Amino acid sequence: MKKVKEKSADELRPEYKREDFGKIVRGKYAGKIKESTNFVLLEPDIAKVFPNDEAVNKALRYLLEVAEVSTQLTKQVRSL
Repeated sequence: MKKVKEKSADELRPEYKREDFGKIVRGKYAGKIKESTNFVLLEPDIAKVFPNDEAVNKALRYLLEVAEVSTQLTKQVRSL
């Protein structure tokens, strides 16, 4: 069995040429990934109150419910 010479990680094999790969762009898809995620970072004081995603979702759903009821009441008062 032949011994294979170890190459450094920066070297390309002879059959590949750097120009075959096109221009390298760092972070090419970072913007698309950022737009497609719903990741939210909570401030430390808020994170103490909401220890997990279930607690945050429950609080936000309740807030939406209160906002909807408030909006309906406001519409009813204006129509009187």
